[in-house]
Amino acid sequence: MAGLVELEVLGVRRQTSVDQVVVLLLDLSGRRLLPVVVGPSEGAAIAAGQAGVVPPRPMTHDLLVSVLETCGVGLERVEIVELREGVFHAALVLDSGERVDSRASDAVALAVRVGCPVLCAPEVLEESSLEVEGATPEDEMAEFRAFLDKVTPEDFENAPPEGPMEAP
Repeated sequence: MAGLVELEVLGVRRQTSVDQVVVLLLDLSGRRLLPVVVGPSEGAAIAAGQAGVVPPRPMTHDLLVSVLETCGVGLERVEIVELREGVFHAALVLDSGERVDSRASDAVALAVRVGCPVLCAPEVLEESSLEVEGATPEDEMAEFRAFLDKVTPEDFENAPPEGPMEAP
């Protein structure tokens, strides 16, 4: 964990002007925002996990959490470890010490379900983050929480991802 920066999952936002879905991650110092472009279904999964939505039957991320729990393995943290050719790469770090390669969107969807930390390599933040100016982190969080209160999974249908995103 040394050297990694902890991030808060602010939420998911659909940018209609460019028709893409973005997960917004804020470093805990509140100075940098890491936008990760994701697919519409991944965005809906993250938003549902943040909202605590429990589907009648387990969706993929809920199923994986159940499998880990059944096997007696916990998800300790997720790490966004690299941005390679515009694609974010992540790792699931299990409490056994094992690491599992993951798409950033899947890692974040699991993290919001189990409540584990989301960490990021400093070089990824240096390359891809945006400086937060003017608004305080509390203002940013309030804005995105208000957005999450209104968003539905249908808001993320048929949005083609563009820009830096997670690996397929």
